[in-house]
Amino acid sequence: MIITKKALPRRKFLRGTGATLSLPLLDAMVPPLTALAKTPAQPVRRLGFVYMPMGCDITRWTPPGGKKLKELSPSLSSLAPVIDDVTVVTNLELKNSYPGTHATSNAGFLSAAKAKWTESTDYHLGTTVDQIAAKRIGQETRLPSLEMAMDLMSMVGQCDNGFACVYQNNLSWSSPTTPLPSEAHPRVVFERLFGEGGSADDRRRALSRKASLLDWVVEDATRLQGGLSAEDRTKVSQYLDSIREVERRIQKAEAETTERELPDLERPVGVPVAYADHAKLMFDLQVLALQADITRVVTFQLARETSTRTYPEVGVPEPHHPLTHHGNNPEKIAKVAKINAFHVSLFAGFLEKLKATRDGDGSLLDHSLYLYGSGMGNPNVHDHTNLPILVAGGAAGGIRGGRHIRYAEPTPLANLHLTLLDKAGIHLDGFADSSGKVDELVEPLSI
Repeated sequence: MIITKKALPRRKFLRGTGATLSLPLLDAMVPPLTALAKTPAQPVRRLGFVYMPMGCDITRWTPPGGKKLKELSPSLSSLAPVIDDVTVVTNLELKNSYPGTHATSNAGFLSAAKAKWTESTDYHLGTTVDQIAAKRIGQETRLPSLEMAMDLMSMVGQCDNGFACVYQNNLSWSSPTTPLPSEAHPRVVFERLFGEGGSADDRRRALSRKASLLDWVVEDATRLQGGLSAEDRTKVSQYLDSIREVERRIQKAEAETTERELPDLERPVGVPVAYADHAKLMFDLQVLALQADITRVVTFQLARETSTRTYPEVGVPEPHHPLTHHGNNPEKIAKVAKINAFHVSLFAGFLEKLKATRDGDGSLLDHSLYLYGSGMGNPNVHDHTNLPILVAGGAAGGIRGGRHIRYAEPTPLANLHLTLLDKAGIHLDGFADSSGKVDELVEPLSI
Protein backbone atom coordinates (compact mmCIF):
# COMPACT_ATOMS: atom_id res chain seq x y z
CA MET A 1 0.00 0.00 0.00
CA ILE A 2 1.30 3.46 -0.89
CA ILE A 3 0.40 6.37 1.35
CA THR A 4 0.77 9.71 -0.42
CA LYS A 5 -1.05 12.03 1.94
CA LYS A 6 1.24 14.49 3.70
CA ALA A 7 0.55 15.67 7.21
CA LEU A 8 0.51 19.35 8.09
CA PRO A 9 3.68 20.35 9.98
CA ARG A 10 3.22 20.57 13.76
CA ARG A 11 4.75 24.03 13.54
CA LYS A 12 2.05 25.33 11.17
CA PHE A 13 1.33 29.05 11.64
CA LEU A 14 -1.29 31.48 10.44
CA ARG A 15 0.54 34.60 9.36
CA GLY A 16 -0.27 38.20 8.64
CA THR A 17 1.45 41.55 8.91
CA GLY A 18 2.22 42.02 12.61
CA ALA A 19 0.93 38.65 13.78
CA THR A 20 1.72 34.95 13.78
CA LEU A 21 -0.66 32.39 15.26
CA SER A 22 0.51 28.93 16.20
CA LEU A 23 -2.15 26.26 15.77
CA PRO A 24 -3.29 23.54 18.18
CA LEU A 25 -2.56 19.90 17.41
CA LEU A 26 -4.89 18.85 14.57
CA ASP A 27 -5.69 15.42 13.17
CA ALA A 28 -4.18 16.68 9.91
CA MET A 29 -0.82 17.00 11.72
CA VAL A 30 -0.70 13.29 12.61
CA PRO A 31 1.47 11.37 10.10
CA PRO A 32 -0.66 9.15 7.81
CA LEU A 33 0.98 5.85 8.80
CA THR A 34 0.47 6.72 12.46
CA ALA A 35 -3.18 7.47 11.85
CA LEU A 36 -3.58 4.25 9.82
CA ALA A 37 -2.23 2.20 12.71
CA LYS A 38 -4.56 4.08 15.05
CA THR A 39 -1.56 4.96 17.18
CA PRO A 40 -1.73 8.52 18.51
CA ALA A 41 1.17 10.86 17.95
CA GLN A 42 3.51 11.07 20.93
CA PRO A 43 2.07 13.85 23.09
CA VAL A 44 4.31 16.63 24.29
CA ARG A 45 4.85 17.02 28.01
CA ARG A 46 4.17 20.31 29.76
CA LEU A 47 5.00 21.56 33.25
CA GLY A 48 3.32 24.40 35.13
CA PHE A 49 3.84 25.91 38.58
CA VAL A 50 1.36 28.16 40.40
CA TYR A 51 2.45 29.97 43.55
CA MET A 52 0.05 30.79 46.37
CA PRO A 53 1.59 33.36 48.75
CA MET A 54 1.80 33.35 52.54
CA GLY A 55 0.84 29.79 53.35
CA CYS A 56 -2.56 28.75 54.60
CA ASP A 57 -4.72 27.54 57.44
CA ILE A 58 -3.57 23.92 57.20
CA THR A 59 -6.56 22.62 59.19
CA ARG A 60 -8.92 23.79 56.44
CA TRP A 61 -6.52 22.74 53.68
CA THR A 62 -5.69 19.13 54.57
CA PRO A 63 -8.23 16.59 53.23
CA PRO A 64 -9.71 14.10 55.68
CA GLY A 65 -9.45 10.36 55.23
CA GLY A 66 -6.82 8.02 53.92
CA LYS A 67 -4.88 7.48 50.72
CA LYS A 68 -7.80 7.82 48.33
CA LEU A 69 -9.04 11.39 47.91
CA LYS A 70 -12.71 10.69 48.59
CA GLU A 71 -13.52 13.95 50.35
CA LEU A 72 -12.07 17.42 49.86
CA SER A 73 -11.28 19.92 52.59
CA PRO A 74 -13.02 23.34 52.74
CA SER A 75 -10.09 25.10 51.05
CA LEU A 76 -10.00 22.54 48.23
CA SER A 77 -13.74 21.96 47.72
CA SER A 78 -13.79 23.73 44.33
CA LEU A 79 -11.59 20.94 42.93
CA ALA A 80 -14.49 18.47 43.06
CA PRO A 81 -15.03 18.43 39.24
CA VAL A 82 -11.37 17.37 38.73
CA ILE A 83 -10.83 15.37 41.93
CA ASP A 84 -9.66 12.31 39.99
CA ASP A 85 -6.94 14.42 38.35
CA VAL A 86 -5.59 15.90 41.58
CA THR A 87 -3.24 14.61 44.28
CA VAL A 88 -2.67 16.40 47.58
CA VAL A 89 0.77 15.91 49.15
CA THR A 90 0.99 16.61 52.88
CA ASN A 91 4.07 17.29 55.05
CA LEU A 92 6.56 18.53 52.47
CA GLU A 93 9.14 21.06 53.63
CA LEU A 94 11.77 23.56 52.47
CA LYS A 95 14.67 23.23 54.90
CA ASN A 96 16.82 25.68 52.95
CA SER A 97 14.22 28.45 53.31
CA TYR A 98 15.00 28.96 57.00
CA PRO A 99 15.27 31.39 58.73
CA GLY A 100 11.61 31.81 57.95
CA THR A 101 10.90 34.80 55.74
CA HIS A 102 8.58 35.81 52.94
CA ALA A 103 11.57 36.26 50.64
CA THR A 104 12.88 32.74 51.16
CA SER A 105 9.36 31.26 50.86
CA ASN A 106 9.04 32.60 47.34
CA ALA A 107 12.67 32.00 46.38
CA GLY A 108 12.76 28.45 47.70
CA PHE A 109 9.49 27.24 46.18
CA LEU A 110 10.98 26.24 42.82
CA SER A 111 14.68 26.17 43.74
CA ALA A 112 14.68 24.44 47.16
CA ALA A 113 17.97 26.33 47.51
CA LYS A 114 19.49 28.55 50.16
CA ALA A 115 19.16 32.24 49.32
CA LYS A 116 22.24 34.29 50.04
CA TRP A 117 21.50 36.83 52.76
CA THR A 118 22.14 40.16 51.07
CA GLU A 119 20.42 43.46 50.38
CA SER A 120 22.61 44.22 47.37
CA THR A 121 23.09 42.88 43.85
CA ASP A 122 25.36 40.01 44.88
CA TYR A 123 22.30 37.80 45.34
CA HIS A 124 22.65 34.05 44.81
CA LEU A 125 20.03 31.30 44.84
CA GLY A 126 19.86 28.30 42.48
CA THR A 127 18.46 27.30 39.11
CA THR A 128 14.74 26.67 39.54
CA VAL A 129 12.99 23.47 38.50
CA ASP A 130 11.01 25.20 35.76
CA GLN A 131 14.19 26.44 34.12
CA ILE A 132 15.80 23.03 34.26
CA ALA A 133 12.73 21.87 32.35
CA ALA A 134 12.88 24.84 29.97
CA LYS A 135 16.44 23.96 28.99
CA ARG A 136 15.30 20.47 28.00
CA ILE A 137 11.67 20.48 26.85
CA GLY A 138 11.42 24.20 26.14
CA GLN A 139 13.91 24.34 23.31
CA GLU A 140 11.42 23.02 20.77
CA THR A 141 8.96 25.87 21.29
CA ARG A 142 9.03 29.55 20.41
CA LEU A 143 9.10 30.51 24.09
CA PRO A 144 11.21 28.17 26.23
CA SER A 145 9.19 29.28 29.25
CA LEU A 146 6.55 31.79 30.24
CA GLU A 147 6.76 33.69 33.55
CA MET A 148 3.54 35.32 34.75
CA ALA A 149 2.32 37.13 37.85
CA MET A 150 -0.63 39.12 39.13
CA ASP A 151 1.24 41.99 40.81
CA LEU A 152 3.80 44.54 39.77
CA MET A 153 7.28 43.45 40.84
CA SER A 154 8.85 46.89 41.01
CA MET A 155 10.20 46.84 44.57
CA VAL A 156 14.00 47.06 44.85
CA GLY A 157 16.53 47.03 47.64
CA GLN A 158 15.80 45.23 50.89
CA CYS A 159 12.32 43.76 51.28
CA ASP A 160 12.41 41.25 54.12
CA ASN A 161 14.83 40.89 57.06
CA GLY A 162 17.90 41.79 55.05
CA PHE A 163 16.98 39.82 51.93
CA ALA A 164 17.00 41.66 48.60
CA CYS A 165 13.63 42.20 46.94
CA VAL A 166 14.77 40.10 44.00
CA TYR A 167 14.05 36.96 46.02
CA GLN A 168 10.48 38.03 46.67
CA ASN A 169 9.85 39.32 43.16
CA ASN A 170 10.95 36.32 41.09
CA LEU A 171 9.87 32.69 41.11
CA SER A 172 12.07 31.64 38.17
CA TRP A 173 15.87 31.70 38.05
CA SER A 174 17.73 30.49 34.96
CA SER A 175 20.95 30.35 36.97
CA PRO A 176 21.87 31.07 40.62
CA THR A 177 22.50 34.70 39.70
CA THR A 178 19.87 35.26 36.97
CA PRO A 179 16.28 35.87 38.08
CA LEU A 180 13.62 35.96 35.36
CA PRO A 181 11.04 38.76 35.76
CA SER A 182 7.36 37.86 35.56
CA GLU A 183 4.77 39.71 33.48
CA ALA A 184 1.49 40.83 35.06
CA HIS A 185 -0.04 42.65 32.09
CA PRO A 186 -2.23 40.40 29.91
CA ARG A 187 -1.70 42.62 26.85
CA VAL A 188 2.06 42.13 27.04
CA VAL A 189 1.65 38.37 27.48
CA PHE A 190 -0.80 38.28 24.55
CA GLU A 191 1.67 40.09 22.30
CA ARG A 192 4.50 37.77 23.35
CA LEU A 193 2.37 34.80 22.35
CA PHE A 194 0.92 36.11 19.07
CA GLY A 195 2.66 39.30 17.95
CA GLU A 196 5.35 39.35 15.31
CA GLY A 197 7.74 41.95 13.94
CA GLY A 198 9.00 45.26 15.29
CA SER A 199 9.02 46.45 18.86
CA ALA A 200 6.14 46.11 21.31
CA ASP A 201 5.18 49.72 20.58
CA ASP A 202 5.21 49.03 16.82
CA ARG A 203 2.90 46.05 17.28
CA ARG A 204 0.59 47.99 19.55
CA ARG A 205 0.26 50.84 17.04
CA ALA A 206 -0.40 48.36 14.24
CA LEU A 207 -3.04 46.54 16.25
CA SER A 208 -4.77 49.81 17.11
CA ARG A 209 -5.58 50.23 13.43
CA LYS A 210 -7.59 47.00 13.39
CA ALA A 211 -10.29 45.66 15.69
CA SER A 212 -8.44 42.41 16.40
CA LEU A 213 -5.14 40.67 15.89
CA LEU A 214 -7.10 37.94 14.11
CA ASP A 215 -8.00 40.42 11.37
CA TRP A 216 -4.39 40.17 10.21
CA VAL A 217 -4.55 36.41 9.63
CA VAL A 218 -8.12 35.96 8.38
CA GLU A 219 -7.04 35.26 4.79
CA ASP A 220 -4.51 32.62 5.79
CA ALA A 221 -7.06 31.04 8.17
CA THR A 222 -9.67 30.83 5.39
CA ARG A 223 -7.20 29.10 3.08
CA LEU A 224 -6.24 26.61 5.77
CA GLN A 225 -9.82 25.74 6.70
CA GLY A 226 -10.61 24.77 3.12
CA GLY A 227 -8.25 21.80 3.26
CA LEU A 228 -9.19 20.43 6.68
CA SER A 229 -11.64 17.81 7.87
CA ALA A 230 -14.87 18.94 9.51
CA GLU A 231 -13.48 17.99 12.94
CA ASP A 232 -10.27 19.96 12.41
CA ARG A 233 -12.22 22.96 11.08
CA THR A 234 -14.27 22.96 14.28
CA LYS A 235 -11.14 22.74 16.40
CA VAL A 236 -9.48 25.66 14.60
CA SER A 237 -12.66 27.76 14.80
CA GLN A 238 -13.00 27.15 18.53
CA TYR A 239 -9.34 28.02 19.06
CA LEU A 240 -9.61 31.26 17.10
CA ASP A 241 -12.82 32.13 18.97
CA SER A 242 -10.94 31.64 22.26
CA ILE A 243 -8.19 33.99 21.11
CA ARG A 244 -10.72 36.61 20.04
CA GLU A 245 -12.55 36.38 23.37
CA VAL A 246 -9.31 36.79 25.35
CA GLU A 247 -8.37 39.77 23.20
CA ARG A 248 -11.81 41.30 23.72
CA ARG A 249 -11.43 41.03 27.49
CA ILE A 250 -7.99 42.66 27.33
CA GLN A 251 -9.37 45.53 25.25
CA LYS A 252 -12.27 45.97 27.67
CA ALA A 253 -9.91 46.19 30.64
CA GLU A 254 -7.76 48.77 28.86
CA ALA A 255 -10.84 50.85 28.02
CA GLU A 256 -11.89 50.85 31.68
CA THR A 257 -8.54 52.20 32.87
CA THR A 258 -9.58 55.84 32.55
CA GLU A 259 -12.69 55.21 34.65
CA ARG A 260 -10.77 54.38 37.83
CA GLU A 261 -10.61 57.07 40.47
CA LEU A 262 -7.54 55.70 42.24
CA PRO A 263 -4.71 53.52 40.96
CA ASP A 264 -3.97 50.11 42.46
CA LEU A 265 -0.30 50.16 43.41
CA GLU A 266 0.01 46.36 43.12
CA ARG A 267 -1.63 46.07 39.71
CA PRO A 268 -0.44 47.45 36.37
CA VAL A 269 -2.60 49.90 34.48
CA GLY A 270 -4.82 48.33 31.84
CA VAL A 271 -5.76 45.08 33.58
CA PRO A 272 -9.25 44.05 34.72
CA VAL A 273 -10.42 45.83 37.85
CA ALA A 274 -11.60 42.65 39.58
CA TYR A 275 -8.89 40.26 40.77
CA ALA A 276 -10.80 37.19 39.57
CA ASP A 277 -11.23 38.64 36.07
CA HIS A 278 -7.51 39.38 35.88
CA ALA A 279 -6.54 35.91 37.16
CA LYS A 280 -8.94 34.11 34.80
CA LEU A 281 -7.51 36.08 31.88
CA MET A 282 -3.97 35.09 32.84
CA PHE A 283 -5.02 31.45 33.18
CA ASP A 284 -6.77 31.57 29.79
CA LEU A 285 -3.58 32.90 28.23
CA GLN A 286 -1.81 29.85 29.65
CA VAL A 287 -4.39 27.56 28.05
CA LEU A 288 -3.79 29.20 24.65
CA ALA A 289 -0.01 29.06 25.04
CA LEU A 290 -0.07 25.36 25.90
CA GLN A 291 -2.72 24.46 23.33
CA ALA A 292 -0.73 26.01 20.50
CA ASP A 293 2.56 24.64 21.86
CA ILE A 294 4.03 28.14 22.08
CA THR A 295 5.59 27.10 25.37
CA ARG A 296 5.68 23.96 27.50
CA VAL A 297 6.83 25.50 30.79
CA VAL A 298 4.83 28.08 32.77
CA THR A 299 5.15 29.76 36.17
CA PHE A 300 2.44 31.93 37.67
CA GLN A 301 2.49 33.91 40.91
CA LEU A 302 -1.07 34.48 42.19
CA ALA A 303 0.13 37.32 44.43
CA ARG A 304 3.47 38.41 45.82
CA GLU A 305 4.56 37.62 49.34
CA THR A 306 3.57 40.43 51.78
CA SER A 307 0.78 41.43 49.40
CA THR A 308 -1.71 43.83 50.96
CA ARG A 309 -4.33 43.06 48.36
CA THR A 310 -7.88 42.84 49.67
CA TYR A 311 -10.57 40.39 48.55
CA PRO A 312 -13.95 41.99 49.23
CA GLU A 313 -15.53 39.72 46.60
CA VAL A 314 -15.19 36.81 49.05
CA GLY A 315 -15.89 38.79 52.21
CA VAL A 316 -12.32 39.78 53.08
CA PRO A 317 -11.94 43.58 52.95
CA GLU A 318 -8.81 43.48 55.13
CA PRO A 319 -5.31 43.29 53.56
CA HIS A 320 -4.00 39.77 53.09
CA HIS A 321 -0.56 40.05 54.72
CA PRO A 322 -1.64 41.51 58.08
CA LEU A 323 -4.33 38.82 58.34
CA THR A 324 -1.71 36.09 58.10
CA HIS A 325 -0.11 37.39 61.28
CA HIS A 326 -3.27 36.34 63.02
CA GLY A 327 -1.96 35.57 66.51
CA ASN A 328 -4.31 32.54 66.51
CA ASN A 329 -7.35 34.80 66.25
CA PRO A 330 -10.09 32.52 64.85
CA GLU A 331 -11.75 35.30 62.83
CA LYS A 332 -8.50 36.23 61.10
CA ILE A 333 -7.63 32.59 60.44
CA ALA A 334 -11.05 32.05 58.86
CA LYS A 335 -10.47 35.01 56.54
CA VAL A 336 -7.07 33.68 55.50
CA ALA A 337 -8.82 30.39 54.68
CA LYS A 338 -11.35 32.26 52.55
CA ILE A 339 -8.50 33.74 50.52
CA ASN A 340 -6.91 30.29 50.17
CA ALA A 341 -10.19 28.79 48.93
CA PHE A 342 -10.70 31.69 46.51
CA HIS A 343 -7.26 31.22 44.97
CA VAL A 344 -7.81 27.45 44.66
CA SER A 345 -11.18 28.02 42.97
CA LEU A 346 -9.48 30.04 40.23
CA PHE A 347 -6.96 27.25 39.71
CA ALA A 348 -9.79 24.70 39.65
CA GLY A 349 -11.53 26.58 36.86
CA PHE A 350 -8.28 26.56 34.91
CA LEU A 351 -7.93 22.80 35.36
CA GLU A 352 -11.45 22.28 34.07
CA LYS A 353 -10.56 24.23 30.92
CA LEU A 354 -7.43 22.13 30.42
CA LYS A 355 -9.51 18.97 30.82
CA ALA A 356 -12.07 20.20 28.28
CA THR A 357 -9.41 21.05 25.67
CA ARG A 358 -8.59 18.14 23.38
CA ASP A 359 -4.91 17.45 22.74
CA GLY A 360 -4.06 14.45 20.55
CA ASP A 361 -5.51 11.30 22.09
CA GLY A 362 -6.35 13.04 25.37
CA SER A 363 -6.71 16.48 26.90
CA LEU A 364 -4.33 19.27 27.78
CA LEU A 365 -4.71 18.23 31.41
CA ASP A 366 -3.66 14.68 30.55
CA HIS A 367 -0.52 15.98 28.89
CA SER A 368 0.34 18.62 31.49
CA LEU A 369 1.57 18.49 35.07
CA TYR A 370 0.82 21.44 37.31
CA LEU A 371 2.17 21.99 40.81
CA TYR A 372 0.15 24.36 42.99
CA GLY A 373 1.21 25.51 46.42
CA SER A 374 3.21 27.77 48.69
CA GLY A 375 6.71 27.96 50.11
CA MET A 376 5.30 28.85 53.51
CA GLY A 377 3.33 26.64 55.86
CA ASN A 378 1.93 28.48 58.87
CA PRO A 379 2.21 32.19 58.02
CA ASN A 380 1.77 33.25 61.63
CA VAL A 381 5.20 31.82 62.50
CA HIS A 382 6.79 31.94 59.01
CA ASP A 383 7.64 28.25 58.92
CA HIS A 384 8.46 26.17 55.84
CA THR A 385 7.12 22.77 56.83
CA ASN A 386 3.81 21.04 56.16
CA LEU A 387 3.43 23.13 53.01
CA PRO A 388 0.11 23.34 51.15
CA ILE A 389 0.90 21.38 47.98
CA LEU A 390 -1.12 19.66 45.28
CA VAL A 391 -0.37 18.19 41.85
CA ALA A 392 -2.82 18.12 38.94
CA GLY A 393 -2.91 16.34 35.58
CA GLY A 394 -0.44 13.96 34.03
CA ALA A 395 -2.55 10.83 33.58
CA ALA A 396 -1.07 10.15 30.15
CA GLY A 397 2.37 10.23 31.75
CA GLY A 398 1.41 7.75 34.43
CA ILE A 399 0.57 10.14 37.27
CA ARG A 400 -2.31 8.70 39.27
CA GLY A 401 -4.69 11.31 40.68
CA GLY A 402 -7.50 11.13 43.18
CA ARG A 403 -5.24 10.46 46.12
CA HIS A 404 -3.78 11.99 49.26
CA ILE A 405 -0.10 11.32 49.95
CA ARG A 406 0.56 11.96 53.63
CA TYR A 407 4.13 11.72 54.89
CA ALA A 408 4.66 10.81 58.55
CA GLU A 409 7.87 12.89 58.70
CA PRO A 410 8.75 16.18 56.93
CA THR A 411 9.97 15.35 53.41
CA PRO A 412 11.83 17.62 50.95
CA LEU A 413 9.66 19.46 48.42
CA ALA A 414 12.63 18.85 46.11
CA ASN A 415 11.54 15.18 45.95
CA LEU A 416 8.36 16.27 44.22
CA HIS A 417 10.28 18.54 41.83
CA LEU A 418 12.55 15.63 40.93
CA THR A 419 9.52 13.41 40.30
CA LEU A 420 7.79 15.96 38.06
CA LEU A 421 10.95 16.41 36.01
CA ASP A 422 11.19 12.64 35.64
CA LYS A 423 7.61 12.38 34.39
CA ALA A 424 8.35 15.13 31.86
CA GLY A 425 11.19 13.00 30.47
CA ILE A 426 14.01 14.81 32.32
CA HIS A 427 15.90 12.22 34.36
CA LEU A 428 18.21 13.54 37.06
CA ASP A 429 19.96 11.82 39.94
CA GLY A 430 18.91 14.56 42.32
CA PHE A 431 17.64 18.10 42.69
CA ALA A 432 18.70 20.51 45.47
CA ASP A 433 18.20 18.69 48.80
CA SER A 434 16.11 15.83 47.40
CA SER A 435 16.31 12.45 49.11
CA GLY A 436 14.38 10.45 46.50
CA LYS A 437 11.24 10.58 44.40
CA VAL A 438 7.55 10.63 45.28
CA ASP A 439 6.91 7.08 44.11
CA GLU A 440 3.35 7.17 45.45
CA LEU A 441 2.38 9.43 42.55
CA VAL A 442 2.74 6.55 40.09
CA GLU A 443 2.15 3.45 42.20
CA PRO A 444 -1.20 1.62 42.14
CA LEU A 445 -3.44 2.72 44.99
CA SER A 446 -4.13 0.02 47.54
CA ILE A 447 -7.06 0.71 49.83
